[in-house]
Amino acid sequence: MSQQGERHDGASGQEDDWWGQLYDDSAHDTGPAEAADTLDDRFASAVSASAGEGAADPAPVGDGAEGAPPRPGRFPDPEPPPPDFRDRRKAPKSTPDPSPRPPDPAPPGEPPARVRPDAAPWEPPTGPAGPVTFLTGPPKPPDDPSRTTAVPAPRAPEESAAPRPQPPVPGPPSVAPASVAAVPYVGDGPPTYDAEPTVLPVADPDDLGDLVADTVLDGARYGTSTLRAVSVRGDSARYRGEPRRDSLLTARFGTGESALVLVAMATGARATPGAHRAAAEACAWIGRAVGRSHQRLSEDIRAARRGDLKSGLHRLTDRSLGKLRAHAADLGIEPEEYAASLRCLLLTADPECRTRVFFGVGGGGLFRLRDGAWQDIEPQVSDAALDPGPPVVGFGSVPQETPDGDRLTMDMGIVTPPSPYEPAPEPPPREPFRFRASVARPGDALVLCSGGLAEPLRGEPELAAHLTQRWAKGGPPGLATFLTDIQVRVKGYADDRTAAAVWEA
Repeated sequence: MSQQGERHDGASGQEDDWWGQLYDDSAHDTGPAEAADTLDDRFASAVSASAGEGAADPAPVGDGAEGAPPRPGRFPDPEPPPPDFRDRRKAPKSTPDPSPRPPDPAPPGEPPARVRPDAAPWEPPTGPAGPVTFLTGPPKPPDDPSRTTAVPAPRAPEESAAPRPQPPVPGPPSVAPASVAAVPYVGDGPPTYDAEPTVLPVADPDDLGDLVADTVLDGARYGTSTLRAVSVRGDSARYRGEPRRDSLLTARFGTGESALVLVAMATGARATPGAHRAAAEACAWIGRAVGRSHQRLSEDIRAARRGDLKSGLHRLTDRSLGKLRAHAADLGIEPEEYAASLRCLLLTADPECRTRVFFGVGGGGLFRLRDGAWQDIEPQVSDAALDPGPPVVGFGSVPQETPDGDRLTMDMGIVTPPSPYEPAPEPPPREPFRFRASVARPGDALVLCSGGLAEPLRGEPELAAHLTQRWAKGGPPGLATFLTDIQVRVKGYADDRTAAAVWEA
């Protein structure tokens, strides 16, 4: 069989006739080309030309015909093949130089060569032209972005079809709110104590559960509100190695939109050994009381039953603090030595309800950041609330009837025994119950805090201004950012800081 696929076994004469009619005997053979003009030969010729061995264009197809003189810069054509095409062999291929050297730079004052737009990538440049930059060094692939040529590389079909991006239309510049960096302190100077904890509280090996962490951080998001809560040991307690007297409790009761979120914070009495225990128990007692009545409380909040909420929460608070005083009697200490202030915040998970309920007993603060300004919305206590009220049976004069309308039918004549102390000490002042139910607006930030943060907020305007710049825009901060903001120190205020903030979407 020949290279064209014809057979010469003599069994297919008719097939040979058909072949002769289509291609007559006088036709020139269409076997391998007479000249070495393959793609490899062209590549070798281009490499040789770039190496300075020749600068002529490669010959067109058929340039190596018999009798043609060899061209300079090209390998000589092979000898003419024998007449019989069956014994014809291909011309030897030229071996390219494995390490082609780059073209020499143009002499000074002489412009470099320019690439013809219609030239193939492997053809050498011809003719002087204008200034065109060519990178020196070994050849780089065509898709290398650092290669510079006079002809831009064609783009891919999908890239060419895509519309070219238009320049932006000039308009009024958008001004982004400038972020205010956190600061370690505000005021006329740094506080006396160190900014970080120094001494740990003394631990009892038999009562390790009594230890209190230096910092407690928590947060959540329900409905349209985002909650951040933190309790940090004060600089004074950190320096002396005393436990944190503030206690923080965050809890959710129930599920779905009827769920109720409670934030409770308590502060133990100053300069008492068990202040941190009293604060923790106050939070635990109010947490149990609210949790057992959370369904009714959630319904009252969503229905805006202010009177029912105030009376019910007042009763739960008195019951919880009463158990705290009873525990003090069991411990054999005075009730005022095992007391705590208690402040709580209630909010529902219903996104349609924006009523926020505050209640509690004792000092602290309730603030609202609205439209870039702080509002002190701590419920004011009137003098009537501090009045101890009429005397009860067994103490002082006996009335004719009880406050509930029950008449006293007889006087037993029991005389109150004299006090062993002369003069008798005044009873401790009774802390008034504080209550407030407010409706939040989008963008508000409601802040409930203990006295450790409420006092510097009221006494140092720079702290309030700094927190305004940090919280007024940009939405609720993250937990770490909220902790950093609460820890901004002020000289002269070294108590524990406990705060809970609610941002409205």
